[in-house]
Amino acid sequence: MNGESATASGAGAQPTGVARAWAELLRVPALFTVPGDALAGAAAVAAAPNPRTLLAVGSSLCLYEAGMALNDWADRDEDAAERPHRPLPSGRVHPAAALSAACALTAAGLALAARAGRPALTVAAPLAATIWAYDLALKHTPAGPVAMAAARGLDLLLGAAASTGRPRRALPSAALLATHTLAVTTVSRRETTGGSTLAPLTALATTALLTRRLARRATRAQ
Repeated sequence: MNGESATASGAGAQPTGVARAWAELLRVPALFTVPGDALAGAAAVAAAPNPRTLLAVGSSLCLYEAGMALNDWADRDEDAAERPHRPLPSGRVHPAAALSAACALTAAGLALAARAGRPALTVAAPLAATIWAYDLALKHTPAGPVAMAAARGLDLLLGAAASTGRPRRALPSAALLATHTLAVTTVSRRETTGGSTLAPLTALATTALLTRRLARRATRAQ
């Protein structure tokens, strides 16, 4: 009786462990922060969220998760040395499965954007390309923060393009978000290594300037 219970308990624990490993790989708790960009894009073009906005949110979520899976696949050797507890180096998720998930989630994200209309797909395609370029080639280079900033800006434009089909009005908001992201990413890279403060201060000043211009434009529109 006790042996049967132990066996049943072990059988039930395995799927739970697999689900937990995938949740860790995909950073599931962080998903709640993702829809904000698409919703901000809709707000930037003065559009109430509609079914196409929801498709943009779904596309953004899929592309974000694709980036998470691809990130761990690209960093699997580094993680094996520095973070052996991560799902791939610990053997809880196979590298081929993580890469397949990244491909499938990217395809799903592009498909959802296509359902939202051609303007949304026109934004989602370079967003997906930026995510893959960042994870596979740019992350540890000086271009890494720029790629991250571009991804955030494109994510906001995705919401605008899907909601109205006219993302041009959201360009200033996308530029502001991208500049803010560039500043934060640049600062975070330097906070443990030191170095010149010129780059983060320049990004911060640009963010402030763009914010001021956007505020003036909003005041004139009223």
